Amino acid sequence: MKNEHAEFVRQHRLMKVKVAITQWGLLLALLGLWEAAARLNWINPFIFSYPSKIWHLFVQMLRDGSLLHHTWVTLWETGVGFLTGTVAGTLLAIVIWWWPFLSRVLDPYIVVFNSMPKVALGPIFIVTFGQGYLSVVMMALAISVVITTIVVYTAFQEVDPNMIKMATTFGATRRQIFQKVIFPAARPTILSTLKVNAGLSWVGVIVGEFLVAKSGLGYLMIYGFQVFNLTLVMMSLLLVSLLATFMYQAVALLEKRWQTYKEQG
Repeated sequence: MKNEHAEFVRQHRLMKVKVAITQWGLLLALLGLWEAAARLNWINPFIFSYPSKIWHLFVQMLRDGSLLHHTWVTLWETGVGFLTGTVAGTLLAIVIWWWPFLSRVLDPYIVVFNSMPKVALGPIFIVTFGQGYLSVVMMALAISVVITTIVVYTAFQEVDPNMIKMATTFGATRRQIFQKVIFPAARPTILSTLKVNAGLSWVGVIVGEFLVAKSGLGYLMIYGFQVFNLTLVMMSLLLVSLLATFMYQAVALLEKRWQTYKEQG
């Protein structure tokens, strides 16, 4: 049995190595194809730029410190929007579950707000919160909070009713039912919602920076379009994609660690 387990672990690790090598190989191949296509004029190098030119601009802006400033601004806004949207959405879902009457009253309003294009709220945020960081954070919050509320509240509703009946039979209060039954059962969904919010927060922040910001990676994209520096646009876009991927992987790791802790406990 030990030999079989060791072989299984070895095969699993070998598969992970193969997948990683293939992923990096595919990435390098795509970058090489992009470079060649731009230099051979298979694609328009003015519009799409090419990796070596993007890398040169990246190093140049890294050395003068401007890229670190814009990156930090976007990371700070995204982090605040991510945490605020997750906490506010979860709390709103708890409030709605606690008072079923309130749930029935707010349901059509939540549906309408969720279907509303959030970009349309941009001018309202600018007038209300000014042309600064707060408007950008509010845009991220507007995009993530409703989705969080809907997903978490749905998770509360889908908890096995037999577990609730059993807790009620033993005299549990509504608060005890939530603490001991509802929230623990919905916790995996809440952790999964973090991964969704990681992406939505980036969308909200970049859209907000498009509208009002004077710094940040979204601002660099808009500025690049205005001065026809599409290399700057591509570099900012690639950097946003990379940072969003790191954030998503960090949340996924947190979810995995929690599941491991739960299984061991």
